[in-house]
Amino acid sequence: MTRATTLTPSRPFSATSIPLPLMVGMFCVLWSSAFSVAKVALADCPPLILLGTRFLAAGALMLAFARVQGLRWTLGRREVILFAALGIANQAVYLGIGYIGLRDISSGLSALIVSANPVVTAVLAVMFLDERMTWGKGLGLLLGIGGVAYIVGNRVAIGADHLQGIVLTIIALLSLVGGTILFKRFAPKDGLWIGNGVQSLAAGIATLPFALGFESVGDVVPTWRLLAAFAYLVLIVSVFVYLLWFQILTVSGATAASSYHFLMPPLGMLFGWLLLGERMAVSDLLGILPVVLGIYLVTRPAAARG
Repeated sequence: MTRATTLTPSRPFSATSIPLPLMVGMFCVLWSSAFSVAKVALADCPPLILLGTRFLAAGALMLAFARVQGLRWTLGRREVILFAALGIANQAVYLGIGYIGLRDISSGLSALIVSANPVVTAVLAVMFLDERMTWGKGLGLLLGIGGVAYIVGNRVAIGADHLQGIVLTIIALLSLVGGTILFKRFAPKDGLWIGNGVQSLAAGIATLPFALGFESVGDVVPTWRLLAAFAYLVLIVSVFVYLLWFQILTVSGATAASSYHFLMPPLGMLFGWLLLGERMAVSDLLGILPVVLGIYLVTRPAAARG
């Protein structure tokens, strides 16, 4: 999921009866669980085939939702091109490379690396968006990088994760951050559901040629486990989690909502242990602490101003 590409809805999802803490809790849990559920699906399906069909299904559902709600097509050529570019960067490249890397590392470590995106984004925003670097952001950057490096070093040393998967996941993270910067720089207006539908369809169209060229449909094992994981990734992660995020943005604003990122690393590790039996060492828990604090320091100043 690409939270950076969300817009304020012209007709927001009606969830005003749900208390904000409950919405935040649901969002964090569902987003964090996506890494472990994806690894479950990858056991029975090649990564690019899984992603290409997921993107197309999610895009079709979002456009169908927009049509049922009577939302008008308000996107011009510039917005369509930009949304398509965002979909390729934030979904096709990010998740495509990330899913390939996920085969060689634990889902918990993948969640930890990707959850550091607010830290990296804050630094690149100083370079490309003329945002100000504060002492808190600088300290948060050092803590975040140090914590991830500590966990990665320990896991590589004991053979728990492979360096190739770690490198691919870092590249995927950079693609996600690049898409975030692209959106902030050329933010399109309006077209919430239609725009996100265009993103997913563009990501699916961009992913499928690589999936069919480098992977075989014959490698797909049609199991109930794969079907359940696929339905969860499409309906819960790609569609429903968006609804929660939009409502959180509506209630608390984007700057305050960004502070919830610091809950993701421990939740990602927890789901890896619960769903996949991934080993959690004491060193992992020690490494999570500076990462969580680093993300908090990077996002908290914005939340406080908001």
